[in-house]
Amino acid sequence: MNKKYRLLALDMDGTLLQDDHEVSEETRKWIKEAVRQGIHVCLSTGRSFRDAYPYAKQLELMTPMVTVNGGEVWRAPYELHRRALLDSKLVEQMHALAVETGSWYWAYAVDRLFNYENWTDDIANQEWLKFGYTTNDHEVRHNILMRLQEMGGLEITNSSPDNLEINPLGVNKATGIEQVCELLGIQMSEVVAVGDSLNDLAVIQQVGLGVAMGNAQQTVKDEADIVVSSNNEDGIVEVIRDHILIEG
Repeated sequence: MNKKYRLLALDMDGTLLQDDHEVSEETRKWIKEAVRQGIHVCLSTGRSFRDAYPYAKQLELMTPMVTVNGGEVWRAPYELHRRALLDSKLVEQMHALAVETGSWYWAYAVDRLFNYENWTDDIANQEWLKFGYTTNDHEVRHNILMRLQEMGGLEITNSSPDNLEINPLGVNKATGIEQVCELLGIQMSEVVAVGDSLNDLAVIQQVGLGVAMGNAQQTVKDEADIVVSSNNEDGIVEVIRDHILIEG
């Protein structure tokens, strides 16, 4: 068997998962067929390991995972390979900005998720992975973006048009998938990456085949090599059937 692509990197929300947060039966069937034929399938998500792993287990995936937008790379389930932490002083500044602008906010620490309703007074002694803002007020969101860019040292993306997600500068899904490639002994040119939001953009631009879902943000569609059906229409099935499980 001579296949061009050896790794399928899947975003979760808006990509692998339908809007009801489930994996369709048809998508599940084709993922299992890809694995049977020797394709590595890697979840590449903004979610934490705790929130992502139940889906990997459901799909019987034992390959590496990329979580919190590249903030963590897992060699195998429960076996951490690499972790990139946010400077707690930057988290203090981002929290102050969220309070000032009246925005909903959340942040992943290594051990738990904090948010607007459940924050901590001890920012300095937490290990922070990612900070996020959500607001449907475009002007407020743009103002936050400008202020974040002034801070420096931050990788700023989103997982929906209404939010901003922040990792340490240089940490994203592309760097995460590069680590996975090293672990598996394959090249980025042998990867197919699929996503729908700006946190998928870097990896879609850097792999062999970058795929945007039909429901993707326009910027992602513009940068992708191909666009498939939406997350509610089994777009992942198209990717596997038409672009991976073919001789090449």
